[in-house]
Amino acid sequence: MADIEVTSTCEEGYTVESVINGEWELVVDALSNDGPSANEVLAADYASCYIPAFRVAADKHGYDDVGNIEVDVEADLDEDDDLVSIAFDMSVEEDLGDDEQDIVELGEDICHVHSALREELHADITIESGV
Repeated sequence: MADIEVTSTCEEGYTVESVINGEWELVVDALSNDGPSANEVLAADYASCYIPAFRVAADKHGYDDVGNIEVDVEADLDEDDDLVSIAFDMSVEEDLGDDEQDIVELGEDICHVHSALREELHADITIESGV
């Protein structure tokens, strides 16, 4: 048995309904009419994976609770609607001082989505802590 099992169905048009591990439902629409597009889901998924990875990285640097984390994601598409860049603008409640960049980089190493993307799509991350 695989670790992840997804059944995706498209009855017509460009809307795909997926059931993940028999439990979670996700609707993705290439035209963004009935749900987010695949690129929009990827941008949200990347941030959703990176935030917990960032928390683990901060913990490994001695910050057991960094408080609220907010990530604004910007993603750019080319003329073929292929992703060409992703950027994260992060706000972190706890002041991380001189550890900011080390935590960002360790978070990248921990993040599974970051690892799965080709290098030119790795997020350009800016961070402001102590906000």
